[in-house]
Amino acid sequence: MARLFGLIGNRADLAGRVLELERDALAVPEGLVPEGPLSWGIGFYQGGEVLLRRRPNDERSALDLAKLAKDLRSDLIVGHVRAATVGGMRTENTHPFRYREWLFAHTGSILRWEQIKLRLLDSIPEFLRKNVRGDTDSEVLFHVVLSFLFDAGRLQDGARADARTVSAALSSTASLLDQIVAEEGGQPGFALNALLTNGEMLAALHRTGDNHSSRMAMRVVHGRADMDLLVADDALRRVRLTDPGALRFAILASDFAEGQTVGEGESPSSWTPLPPRAIVVATRDADPSVETF
Repeated sequence: MARLFGLIGNRADLAGRVLELERDALAVPEGLVPEGPLSWGIGFYQGGEVLLRRRPNDERSALDLAKLAKDLRSDLIVGHVRAATVGGMRTENTHPFRYREWLFAHTGSILRWEQIKLRLLDSIPEFLRKNVRGDTDSEVLFHVVLSFLFDAGRLQDGARADARTVSAALSSTASLLDQIVAEEGGQPGFALNALLTNGEMLAALHRTGDNHSSRMAMRVVHGRADMDLLVADDALRRVRLTDPGALRFAILASDFAEGQTVGEGESPSSWTPLPPRAIVVATRDADPSVETF
């Protein structure tokens, strides 16, 4: 059980306010995780650096993700909350995972993990495989994605990777998973949500599988109406937003609580649910592109 979100925008000074605006949607409410402590982590880009905040063991049974990130001055943030299913609750197992400028977070347990783990590890080049520090399926999955980026010649120069290359790496990873799981007697197409970023774009892989709670949705913050919401507080009216049309943020989030109406509202500014099988790429200055597969 986990929660996942990513934000990308063009005003680092307003990222915390955008997250606060969607606080209820991003929160991990009481009862979402049935028992045990939580792990959480936030990865973000600031001043050309990739930074991580990770807490592998948090005794709280509810978390306000917007509050955890509200002080960040960053235009690209990835957050994750985890109740351990594979791997213990330690820092090495806490998302997001990082390799150079790449950040990755994932929800959903990989089927037949014990049977396919060695096969997935064998598919990863040795120089990448030795960087696997923890014992989660998610970290191995990240390194499979990195392997496809390496094959495309964009691993060491990640900031220059284009949307097509990043999407192909995520799609190829899902296909490889399905192939190996099926060969081991499992059912391919299981629920899978992942976020990948190189600091220049935010990409998501989404499959609902048979698990309704694994749904993913996106929220685009743009234009005069959203600007008015962001600066509704008098203290924020001093923020210089001379061109509301230039303001743009995109949030991708998944694994909502049962009964949560994210993506089902009537307002045009509400969240938009993704198709059951989709790859999304969001940048700072354009609406997210959605490709089904």
